[in-house]
Amino acid sequence: MSQAVLNMLGFAQKAGKLVSGEEAILDKIRRGQVELVIIATDVSKNTGKKIADKAAWYGVPTYTFSTKEELGGAIGKSPRAALAIVDKNFAQRIANLLDGS
Repeated sequence: MSQAVLNMLGFAQKAGKLVSGEEAILDKIRRGQVELVIIATDVSKNTGKKIADKAAWYGVPTYTFSTKEELGGAIGKSPRAALAIVDKNFAQRIANLLDGS
């Protein structure tokens, strides 16, 4: 399951439907452009809380999944604390995988 999620994140990145970086994610959430947020399990408490709280305020589903290293590797970048999916279809598919559906 986890490899399938990482693969979907890679596809979303290649399709331009994924945003990474704390400030970019927070900005997209504020603009109502985020469908799903994934926060790494090993993110700092402050960063994780800031992103999770903003996502909750705007009604964006949030999942805690994988490590910063694995999230970054899945999208071909350096370690990432969080990722935001901006496409409804990718978000739905990833949420189904994370929920075990």
